[in-house]
Amino acid sequence: MSKGPPPPDYDDNPIWTDEMIAEARPASEMLPPEVAALLVRRRGPQAAPTKKTVTLRLDPDVLDKFRATGPGWQSRMNEALRQAKV
Repeated sequence: MSKGPPPPDYDDNPIWTDEMIAEARPASEMLPPEVAALLVRRRGPQAAPTKKTVTLRLDPDVLDKFRATGPGWQSRMNEALRQAKV
C-alpha cells in the first residue's frame, strides 16, 4: 500500500542539453500573438506619478551596498536620502 501520489515521471521533462538551449525560441515567436500577449506583464500608467526619473552618478561602492540589500534597494536609497535632509 503506497502513500501519496506516485513520483514524477522525469522522462517528460528531460534535462536540457546545450543543443536544446541553442534551438530554444521565445514564446512570443512560438505562440499565436493573442496568446503571447497574455504572457507579457506591463505596468500601466500611474494614476498620479509621484516620482521623477533622473540620471545620477554614484560611487561604485555606494551603489553596490544598496544593490546588495536585494529587491527594493532603490526605495531604500530614496529613504536614506530623505533622512539625510539634504
